[in-house]
Amino acid sequence: MKEKLVRQLDGNTFVLSERSGDIDASPTIPTGLFSFDTRFLSKWILSVDGQRLSPLTVDDIEYFETRFFLIPGTPTPFVETSISVIRERAIAGSFHERLTVVNHEAAPIDVQVRLEVGSDFADLFEIKDVRHKKGTRYTRVENGCLRLGYQRKTFRRETLVSTTVPARVDELGLTYDVRIGPQGHWMTELHVRTLGVDGRDLRETLQGRPGRVRKEMRGDLDRWLTDAPRLTCDSATLTRTYRRSLIDLAALRFAPLTGGGRSLPAAGLPWFMAIFGRDSIFTSLQALPFAPDLAATTLRLLALTQGVVLDDFRDQEPGKIMHELRYGETAGFKEQPHSPYYGTADATPLFVILLDEYERWTGDVAAVRYFERAARSALHWIDEYADIMSNGYIWYRRRNEHTGLENQCWKDSWDAISYRDGRLPARPRATCELQGYAYDAKLRGARLAREFWNDPAYADRLEREAAELKERFNRDFWVADGEYYALALDPDGRQVDALSSNIGHLLWSGIVPESRAKKIAEHLLGPRLFSGWGVRTLATGQGRYNPIGYHVGTVWPFDNSFIAWGLRRYGFAEEAARIAEGIIDAAEYFDGRLPEAFGGYERELTRYPVQYPTACSPQAWSTGTPLLLLRTMLGMEPRGEYLVTRPAVPTKIGRIELLRIPGRWGRADAFGRGRLG
Repeated sequence: MKEKLVRQLDGNTFVLSERSGDIDASPTIPTGLFSFDTRFLSKWILSVDGQRLSPLTVDDIEYFETRFFLIPGTPTPFVETSISVIRERAIAGSFHERLTVVNHEAAPIDVQVRLEVGSDFADLFEIKDVRHKKGTRYTRVENGCLRLGYQRKTFRRETLVSTTVPARVDELGLTYDVRIGPQGHWMTELHVRTLGVDGRDLRETLQGRPGRVRKEMRGDLDRWLTDAPRLTCDSATLTRTYRRSLIDLAALRFAPLTGGGRSLPAAGLPWFMAIFGRDSIFTSLQALPFAPDLAATTLRLLALTQGVVLDDFRDQEPGKIMHELRYGETAGFKEQPHSPYYGTADATPLFVILLDEYERWTGDVAAVRYFERAARSALHWIDEYADIMSNGYIWYRRRNEHTGLENQCWKDSWDAISYRDGRLPARPRATCELQGYAYDAKLRGARLAREFWNDPAYADRLEREAAELKERFNRDFWVADGEYYALALDPDGRQVDALSSNIGHLLWSGIVPESRAKKIAEHLLGPRLFSGWGVRTLATGQGRYNPIGYHVGTVWPFDNSFIAWGLRRYGFAEEAARIAEGIIDAAEYFDGRLPEAFGGYERELTRYPVQYPTACSPQAWSTGTPLLLLRTMLGMEPRGEYLVTRPAVPTKIGRIELLRIPGRWGRADAFGRGRLG
């Protein structure tokens, strides 16, 4: 599927453009040059002799570098152009673009090259919500450069455009009057700097170091790919998707101000190029057998920003793990609570789960001891602040009624939690997967307390609480007439009885009794939930089902990876393999880059998965999906100082060899041959 937008990125600095390389932003199409949640270029339009350019081809060299081959006007079968244009663009240190105009005639030509430049300095939240700026914009021509600026009290952002070949610079752009010799070419290089309050590079201001140059970025990518396990596989699709995922995961990494120079993944391009607690944890879990350092950085950052006070505006509570951290104007002026925002109920138990899983893989006992206080605070939050109704469950209800999230689970859109007839429940709400996470966190916390914190009494207490939670949950959430778990409980304790993919998360958390696991597996692979490509977020026949509804019928690759992992935990190898095969098949149609979500239509209706119109791509936990699916198909689990494998590979995928898997054992290999399906 050919993508309409072209992207270059380096962490949370990125460019989205049309296939011609032009940027002509609108409220609905988030094209532009962005860094730390601000758009620094909203207009970057190239013309030759007054004509816009059309793309012949676009060459993605690396995730941070692209080459565009263009001609003026619209190509037709009967018109031959005398010139062509090459744009070579890179996000490396800052924004670079080399323009080359080639004369294909045997005589000299005179052309006028024009670049329109503009910036609205929009905050990402303003693009989505179409807000009006409250500060002052200014434009200045100085020393052959174009300086665009925006200031609102102490908040200041500037875009500085320079050129290696002198141009006629005005407040709307740059013009070159050029003579090109026979069969010759003309070239200039443009450099766009994104500046902060003090006139320094924004990344240097906020990260303490400037952006990296291309040579450094190429070397870093080479090291990243070399350090990752090496995959050899009969499936060309899986091989391609694995490499694409590793590269995209590298592209999404960035070092936040509080990260100590280490990197963790931004959530997804374009809307979520920021730190998200839940997304970073899930991605780190998926990537543990491949890039365990991501988990270490995620744990460090989330511990540093863990809630310490009650703050209604930010939905902050002591011990709570943050949801989102932004650096833009709306966060700075408290028009949005995202500096940071704590409106999620799942990141806190997931923090404990990640800490335990990280130790199981790496043997990093020092980390377990270092994060003891943070883990204990997270476990305390589950009982003290999350149990709003005092009945032993994690509930959520936003403290910030003005701008807080209505739903504070991973399905956080406004209509994601509903009864089977489509009605929306009142708040607070207790979704089922939150209880599974709490159960898992308590058991894992007990292991850490007993083995590393020298506190067996605390371990006993956590295990007792986990057992009580499991018994209570299986009584209150089980929908008897459908034989599945309710999506949630409402404030009156009634079941919010929609059938959803959330039940798959209960398997990987382990809260489902063995006697009920088979029925859950049957639902997940049954026709109401399984589309043939993957498990839908909401089953067909439910009141709000919509195959292209964000959380009410689409297929989310990340969701499916954890469902497959849970199925393997309960011994449903064939069912897990079917999900893995469907998602990997879908990846073929997205050029190996799994999007945030795609349509939940039946596979028989189309020859390809239907695109979700505004899906993030790349998105962190979608890039992590093939990694967790590989772990699941190969049955990789740490057992003490050894890596144990129990392969269950679909026949269609064939032989898999995954070599040099890092862990507490050093490096190990895993092998599997397709025998299922």
